[in-house]
Amino acid sequence: MDTNRTILIAGGGIGGLTLGVALRRAGFSVRIFERAAALRPAGAGITMQTNAILAFRTIGLDSAVAAAGHVMQRGAILDWRGHTLGTMLVSEMAQELGAPMIAIHRARLQEVLQEALGPEPLTLGIKVVGFREEAEGVCARLSDGTEVRGELLVGADGLRSTVRAQLLNDGEPRYAGYTSWRGVCEVPGLADASSTAETWGQGLRFGIVPLGQGRTYWFATANLPAGGIDAPDAHGELLSRFSGWHEPIRALIENTPAAAIVRTDIHDRPPVQRWARGRVALLGDAAHPMTPNMGQGGGQAVEDAVVLARCLATEKELPAALSRYEALRVPRANGFVSQSRRLGQIGQWENAVACWARDRLFQLVPERGMRANLRRVLTFTSI
Repeated sequence: MDTNRTILIAGGGIGGLTLGVALRRAGFSVRIFERAAALRPAGAGITMQTNAILAFRTIGLDSAVAAAGHVMQRGAILDWRGHTLGTMLVSEMAQELGAPMIAIHRARLQEVLQEALGPEPLTLGIKVVGFREEAEGVCARLSDGTEVRGELLVGADGLRSTVRAQLLNDGEPRYAGYTSWRGVCEVPGLADASSTAETWGQGLRFGIVPLGQGRTYWFATANLPAGGIDAPDAHGELLSRFSGWHEPIRALIENTPAAAIVRTDIHDRPPVQRWARGRVALLGDAAHPMTPNMGQGGGQAVEDAVVLARCLATEKELPAALSRYEALRVPRANGFVSQSRRLGQIGQWENAVACWARDRLFQLVPERGMRANLRRVLTFTSI
């Protein structure tokens, strides 16, 4: 494609910013429109697994992301007493594949991406509210009443994407059946600084992810109807649900201000086979929103971004570029959507006998099988 033409991006999250960086480094002109007036640290922490770091490497950002985050050495699945059900082979896979697993605060990751992007392409406080295709391009309608034109519009505007709604008209996301709480504890020394863990109970889970500098990101899940609220605050709700669970779960909850705990219902969408039509394409959660059970939502958005940028840079015609993008990305990302949903359903089982059997079976998974599965998940091949 002609790199003199402008690519429009709806959404300034991880996927949109990464795409902006990748496109600019390939010589394209880029404009990104983000509805938030400022890029705030929503969501607390995130893990950029080995595949995401390998994808960042293709655009020269792996070192910057790693330096801004915290390298994970170990990982485990535990039961509510703290007994190990399985290990995640974090350092082993990092060594084999040549890139670490990085835990990082979302705000810090956005800062790294913004620094690489530069200030000019990003417009805050404005969202894309619609689009129409024209003979020589696409026209995006903005929330301030203005319009902007480009060669391609990429919807990277999240779970409830406005661009997707017009492109696919496939309704609301589906509720997974459980809600989540997330927070960052700023008290040092409560959790192992080099190990991530997820604890499984009956209809409940709790995850611990160290972010470095004494901070620990944590998350919790529970089977509840959508739309619930914590009364009077999240502390009482969480301490009651996780009473008796192994340390440092109680300490992490108690030492996180209630006002800093974010509650979010978990949603995804059934996979679709087409992410592009005409001069409009989807990326990240707008294309393939997934439950967080495999920790791959952000990583898959990063993979989307670098692959789409490469396809646009190497194919002469836009239809060929978008067709290649879909061929390379749809099967892999959709696989994560389905696998993550199944894993979440198993993790949220409530029946005591079923949970006992689940935990015993997890302990019997051979390391060879686990390594082979992780190799498939964590390998990213540049096109």
